[in-house]
Amino acid sequence: MENIHELTSLEEWRNVWKRSMETPILVYKHSTTCLISARAFKHLKTFQKGEEDNIDCFIVKVIENRRISNEIAEAANIPHKSPQILLIDKQQVVWNTSHWKITEKRIRKAVRL
Repeated sequence: MENIHELTSLEEWRNVWKRSMETPILVYKHSTTCLISARAFKHLKTFQKGEEDNIDCFIVKVIENRRISNEIAEAANIPHKSPQILLIDKQQVVWNTSHWKITEKRIRKAVRL
């Protein structure tokens, strides 16, 4: 998954949440059974390949890791959607979107704000 790291435990998520105090991060919530999610994930991978700032990107497979997905929604205070992408800085969601609105162009624009 190139430079997109999969979160598979609550401890990993909690460490990423803490890391957002030092540097912005992207968290992508992905459904492995959804075509919209597959399309959005392609956009995230395209963004990551061309990103010169190298923002840390993380993926959570929501079906396989429901507890992590739910904890992200609670910590971020953003209702769960799938697919969904969150830009988190200093433990605050500064941008998020979901479904068809997840595009390389929109991700790039949000990260550069």
